[in-house]
Amino acid sequence: MTSAPIPLAVAKADARRAAYARRREAHAALGPAPAPATGTLIQAIRDALPEGGAVSGFLPIRTEIDPRPAMAALHAEGVRICVPVVRGEGLALAFREWSPDAALEAGPFGAQVPAAGAWLTPDAVIAPLVAYDDARMRLGYGGGFYDRTLAALAEAAGAPVPAIGFAFSAQRSTVPLPSEATDRPLDRVVTELG
Repeated sequence: MTSAPIPLAVAKADARRAAYARRREAHAALGPAPAPATGTLIQAIRDALPEGGAVSGFLPIRTEIDPRPAMAALHAEGVRICVPVVRGEGLALAFREWSPDAALEAGPFGAQVPAAGAWLTPDAVIAPLVAYDDARMRLGYGGGFYDRTLAALAEAAGAPVPAIGFAFSAQRSTVPLPSEATDRPLDRVVTELG
């Protein structure tokens, strides 16, 4: 007798639960912004970003790794930085310009967002994640925001926009993550190990 396959939603929820625990432990052990990860992320963005391009970072929530030191360093070099703003369920993200001294306000899901600033279209994206695997598949929070956004950015640009996952190495899944047709692999994942 064979068992029925686990529904995709259940498999993703199980993978998230395990990854949240690993991320919490890594955050407690390494702190929110391990210096090696910051330097590697800065170089990864320099490599991916076209001349004069804008990059989307993110303002961390809960125990996410913190990209703000890298974002601030790139901003100091003259790179335009933006962060995602949730416009509504089922919609792609919008991106508002960010600077280290930007006034912030509460946004959906506990995220902070700039209170004002220009709306930008990023040429590269630093993506938060719950887990990733060796195929660079990303498991997010389940809202599909980054999947829709990366697809919309690719359609507008006529080519995929580089997407760099930023995470603790402990968030790596040792087995392939459950995925579906709309899930796009990341171009790279940066951790404190490289």
